[in-house]
Amino acid sequence: MSTITGVGERFELHLGDAVAEVGTVAAVLCRLQVGGVDLVEPLPLETAPPPFCAGIALAPWPNRVRAGRWLLDGQVQQFDITEPKRGGALHGLLEFAEYEVRERTDAAITLGATIHPQHGWPFLLDTWVRFELTPDGLAVTHGARNLSAVRAPYATGTHPYPRIGDFDVADLVLTVPADEYLEVDERLDPIAWHPVSGGTELRGGVPVGELELDTAFRGLTPADGVTATLTAPDGSRLEVWQDADWRYLQIFTTPIFPKADGLGTAVAIEPMTAPPDALNSGDDLIWLAPGESYEGTWGLRYRPAPR
Repeated sequence: MSTITGVGERFELHLGDAVAEVGTVAAVLCRLQVGGVDLVEPLPLETAPPPFCAGIALAPWPNRVRAGRWLLDGQVQQFDITEPKRGGALHGLLEFAEYEVRERTDAAITLGATIHPQHGWPFLLDTWVRFELTPDGLAVTHGARNLSAVRAPYATGTHPYPRIGDFDVADLVLTVPADEYLEVDERLDPIAWHPVSGGTELRGGVPVGELELDTAFRGLTPADGVTATLTAPDGSRLEVWQDADWRYLQIFTTPIFPKADGLGTAVAIEPMTAPPDALNSGDDLIWLAPGESYEGTWGLRYRPAPR
């Protein structure tokens, strides 16, 4: 089933008691449930654009590029400024792009979009995002193929806002097995990496309501690929997992996320292949030769409360 909405055409996926909805603008995850339990902040049909970039895919870079400017072989490349308040280029080049449906089954869908040469980006990339339900959640694969005649940089990420059913997100305990966090300036541009401490020490678990973060983490030491866990008061939990070459996680908290009953606390848990401003630092950029492709996967996994 599909519906035309503010985030493009929305497609519903089913597998047992798992249900998801995906929108074609920005390859956005609009809804995910297992056993009737909401596992991400659901986007209403009229939502456009998603609040706080909820659920969108980020390519060919996640997070931001400082002043929208980077160097390519010694030549300055200037993106359009898409975050005027901070003077940067935010969340890649596909935030408002319409993806096409390339493959679809009852439980999976692949959406694709081309990134054409434009201000600050002299490359041609084919990109895709595949959403596939699992019995306990969702697996999402991001891919790109370089259609340019020269090598091209690539990084990707995603922007989900997980939750666990009707529990207040402020009461969920967030655990992130990370050793380092990224200090940023007033524009949220990187300054330096530091060992986690104080409000960035999440290895032992902290209630979301006690956090004020818009922070990148690295030095992840996942067990079974799990890079973050939200645990509810009843013991149920939601696990975020990602491939080993997705070495970064951005955590963002807000008390003013729009929900059905008004504004409330939400947390974005954002798997990324590279850190903020990677086009300038070069850290973990994926350089694709002409014709070369890349794929990587992250996902969400629900664990019900013990009986």
